[in-house]
Amino acid sequence: MNFKLTPRRLALAGALVSSLWLAGCGTPPTAPGAVPGQLSNATPDRGDTNRPRPTPSNATTARDYRKDAARYVYQLNKRRIYEGKLPPMLYAVGTLQVDLDAGGKVMSMHWMRAPKHAPEVIAEIEKAVLEASPFPAPTKLGKVTWTDTWLWDEDGHFQLDTLSEGQL
Repeated sequence: MNFKLTPRRLALAGALVSSLWLAGCGTPPTAPGAVPGQLSNATPDRGDTNRPRPTPSNATTARDYRKDAARYVYQLNKRRIYEGKLPPMLYAVGTLQVDLDAGGKVMSMHWMRAPKHAPEVIAEIEKAVLEASPFPAPTKLGKVTWTDTWLWDEDGHFQLDTLSEGQL
């Protein structure tokens, strides 16, 4: 077989290589239940079908919405909430932004401060957020970004900064 490199064949080969290269630059597929910005592969455990439905939020600012979202997380995680003032030394502190659509569904997450020394805490926080979805619908805001700081002790109990009782 006589194969001759012509300008046309070179252009076609270049186009093929470019398209293959660009295809490899896309975002990787996400795991089931995962959302953009998630650092762990945590997925929600939907075993509890009797969980309370969130009451829609009447908050008019993202700052006001924080309280509604935090109260809902507390309601769903009663056994994991640290009672009283937190100890002076915490195991992990993480600040997470969660983008919610108009129905309160988690659309994405963005760690502003991830407790990277404690990847199990990252996974637990992300799982708690995914399990809480849908959050109270931000009826007056349309969509909202909920930002809160998770204060975590070494036994796996936490408080959210929005509702924290402070530290000793």
